[in-house]
Amino acid sequence: MNDSQRCPACGAANQCALADPRSATQACWCFSVSIDSAVLEALPDELRNKACLCPRCAAADEQLKAADQRQPL
Repeated sequence: MNDSQRCPACGAANQCALADPRSATQACWCFSVSIDSAVLEALPDELRNKACLCPRCAAADEQLKAADQRQPL
């Protein structure tokens, strides 16, 4: 996995659709959530704008679960 596929905060897979060539034409999970700017500002300057955060570090887990529950089967 290249660095663009790892969360800059924790190093886990960030699940970024755009960073993965197999899904680069799909919208990323982060397009459907709100990420607190304080979370991004907490990253050191050298790690900002290099790769997406993972859903856990972006504090978006609950938003993603709620979105999944709203989608019809």
